[in-house]
Amino acid sequence: MSEESGTGRRAAHLALDAPTAARLLAVLPAVAERTVTAITAEVPAYSGTLTGQMRAKIENAVRIALGTFLQLVGRPQAAADPSTPLAPALEAAYALGSGEARSGRSMDALLAAYRVGARVAWREVSTTTVRAGLAATTVAEFAELMFAYIDELSAASVAGHADELASVGRARQRYLERLTQQLLAGEAEDVLRRSAARADWPPPQTLTVVLLPRSGLRTVLTALSPHTLESGEDVPGPEPAEELAVLLVPDVHGGRRRQLARVLRGHRAVLGPARPWHRVAGSYERAARALLLGLPRDDADAPLDTERHLARLLLSTDPEALADLRAQVLEPFAALPPATAHRLAETLRAWLLHQGRRDDVAAALFVHPQTVRYRMAQVRELYGDRLLDPQTVLDLTLALAVLPPGDSGRTAVGGTAPPSRPTGGS
Repeated sequence: MSEESGTGRRAAHLALDAPTAARLLAVLPAVAERTVTAITAEVPAYSGTLTGQMRAKIENAVRIALGTFLQLVGRPQAAADPSTPLAPALEAAYALGSGEARSGRSMDALLAAYRVGARVAWREVSTTTVRAGLAATTVAEFAELMFAYIDELSAASVAGHADELASVGRARQRYLERLTQQLLAGEAEDVLRRSAARADWPPPQTLTVVLLPRSGLRTVLTALSPHTLESGEDVPGPEPAEELAVLLVPDVHGGRRRQLARVLRGHRAVLGPARPWHRVAGSYERAARALLLGLPRDDADAPLDTERHLARLLLSTDPEALADLRAQVLEPFAALPPATAHRLAETLRAWLLHQGRRDDVAAALFVHPQTVRYRMAQVRELYGDRLLDPQTVLDLTLALAVLPPGDSGRTAVGGTAPPSRPTGGS
């Protein structure tokens, strides 16, 4: 605020004689002391805190503020005088507000201190003006001007308090973003703990990664813990030009995971596993891989829960090894027509998964049990005794576990197309 404030302009119309101004200046130390004593007694946030050097500092600030006011009203030409020290007083009030914010005191406490201070200061000052014989109209005008001045000081302090909080908030947000990136990058635990302390973020027991379109981010965040972290960097979504936000949600393991899944319904989210908070990078990697694979959802509105696709995710960790395994173990189908190879591989897969129960295999394939018997006779002819070998059975189970429908007779056994990452249903 500048010298051209309302207080400065109005002070030019108040004539305060030199003897009265001198009396007021003389009582300033006592006024400042009583003002601080009242604030300490009446405002809980300041109880027991304004002692020693801090009390002396605040008393001096009160003396300077009131002294500036008396200088204004004691010099009618002050409003037009650029040497008037109103700006320094307002700057000091602004700095006071900033300091109170850094000390952790609220704006309400700061304003309460101003109200108490204004009341006590006026009580002391008014006693002196009455004893000095000022006219009642002059005393009333003096009171109005003094309270207007204190309002300007409090407004400057409020601005300083708000600006400090905003600055601290921005700094903390930067610390939180840095912590989030370190978590996703898998930094060492000691590094993460230091960053968490710097960001004033309490480490939870677990963190769970959620990927979801930004269009639903605000709605979801309102239902999550305020300690949820959000990455400043998005990841590509399954749709063109769609970016996905990355959230790290604290302590939603166990039964609370179902509650999180309900919150995410309708948002096309991907839900990673819960991990110890300092190992959440593993949750992010799994969620990102599930997104890349395009795994199916049990329900169109439900989030894609990676915990329900562990086998498919496991088999996707080394696509080339899986392709080599398929080519090797399904080699007996290579010479067959693609349609025949597909039918036999599909039947063999169902036979392995249902442990040879013919009726269950038939139900899964929607064919007659005799058809299953006929196809398995062909498979046995191709594989011979290898179907009795546990290692071969294991290899076949892995190779066929996530085989896309229609792919078994072509790409997996020497066709022209290379095996792709597993997609589709099992």
